Amino acid sequence: MALLTLDEAKAQLDIDGSGEDTELQVYVDALTAAIERHVGPVETREFAETIEGRSAAMCLSHIPAVALVSVAPAVETGDDLDLSALVLDGATGIVRYRGGSFAGTLWRVTYTAGRGEVPATINLAARILLQHLWRTQYGASRGLSSVGGGDDYSVTEAVPGWGYAIPNRVLQLLEPYKVPPGVA
Repeated sequence: MALLTLDEAKAQLDIDGSGEDTELQVYVDALTAAIERHVGPVETREFAETIEGRSAAMCLSHIPAVALVSVAPAVETGDDLDLSALVLDGATGIVRYRGGSFAGTLWRVTYTAGRGEVPATINLAARILLQHLWRTQYGASRGLSSVGGGDDYSVTEAVPGWGYAIPNRVLQLLEPYKVPPGVA
């Protein structure tokens, strides 16, 4: 599942033919990191991280989490934990250990995170961001309405933490999916 397909990108930019496909694909691929920095994983994939156990629960860094793959001691020898003894709250990324504790060791947690499908609002935000970034191809003519220009599309003030690369309209579309601070 792609955040935005090449065909969707071409439709957004009103591009016919394949003359710019290679360059456009670079832009499409770059959108994922920018969008996911704000909303967490969209494309479902596997993550692995080391977490210090301190109690009967631990928190994963990437949400929404879909499923645990394995939980194993990171520095000591030992068997993987039985996943049936663990409860994953995918929305928050909290893993609870039924009748046990993670305390006292480091754990190597492998899990999948992302969304089963790309919500329409996130897809729209990706299209608008693509259109905004693609305008850099047109130099002094970037105000042309044919490439999404004009005052309505200008980013004249930096967005804190984002500079000029992501317009406010994209951030506003992503707001309902925003992950809590410290998670992404």
